[in-house]
Amino acid sequence: MPRKQLDELRDLGVRVLTGARTSPENAASVVEALIRAETDGIASHGLSRLPAYADQARAGKVDGFAVPELTKTGNAAIRVDAKNGFAYPAVRIGLERVTEMVPIAGCAAVAIGSSHHAGVIGHHVERVAERGFASMGFTNSPAAIAPAGGGRAVFGTNPIAFACPRVGVAPIVIDTSLSRVARGRIKLAANRGEPIPNNWAVDREGNPTTDAVTAMQGAMLPIGGPKGAALALMVELLTAAMTGSNAGFQASSFFDAEGPPSAIGQFFIVFDPNAFSGGGFNKGVEDLVTAIGGQSGTRLPGERRLELRERAKKDGVKIDNDLWQELQQRAGI
Repeated sequence: MPRKQLDELRDLGVRVLTGARTSPENAASVVEALIRAETDGIASHGLSRLPAYADQARAGKVDGFAVPELTKTGNAAIRVDAKNGFAYPAVRIGLERVTEMVPIAGCAAVAIGSSHHAGVIGHHVERVAERGFASMGFTNSPAAIAPAGGGRAVFGTNPIAFACPRVGVAPIVIDTSLSRVARGRIKLAANRGEPIPNNWAVDREGNPTTDAVTAMQGAMLPIGGPKGAALALMVELLTAAMTGSNAGFQASSFFDAEGPPSAIGQFFIVFDPNAFSGGGFNKGVEDLVTAIGGQSGTRLPGERRLELRERAKKDGVKIDNDLWQELQQRAGI
């Protein structure tokens, strides 16, 4: 696979989206998020998403010209209407406004409705933590996980993320989907004709499968069995019911241009540690970090991601050759 510099990828990605009925501002926001995923080694949420995004914008399934509308609905509450546009601009303005409220309120929350795929949810909370606040983020997605005891997908993979600030070093970021793996990894395997482990998903009859294409037609398995399915329900309530958006079983696919807008939701809660800890937060964080690091073979969540990110800034990232050629063709190069 060829290795490409980040600026080259940014320019190419923006050309692809602006050529597909998307404003330059929205295109830049989307492409920056996809490249951030690439730099962190999360190819399933990187530029492989761009062809589907472009097709959806061209078809009107995503409004590439949408301008998110923000409304303050309480002393510590914000609602953002993404207007069936890309999620990234809506999440950005919502979190920027909420972080302005947190020093006064102690904590604040933002609900984002009529939204789209939010990419790596951990990246959003990481930016909040870089400003000294802890935060939690939730998003639902098109149906992929069956409820406990069921065989038909109802819930999305529904990622949960948490970011914790540290003094003088990068935040701790925890980001996990509630399926055994993100659905994008199975989609990527299907595109490449690669098999998947037999504990990732089931086929339409509920049988374990190693065929990625078959898995995309079936259902994902949740982490932790019934406990994972219960957490997926919690996220649906926070992101669909709380934001007035589609639940997973009502949302159209992120992977094609068919059907109406996905219109899913995101929900973020931001905390000022100083409002709750009595001044002991930073010490408490470092005590935990020391306890973890005191055991041989341990590492904090996200350490590998940070290593890859630093390398990518210097050396660029590897891009699948077929994807590279497709993006060039879409950009008219």
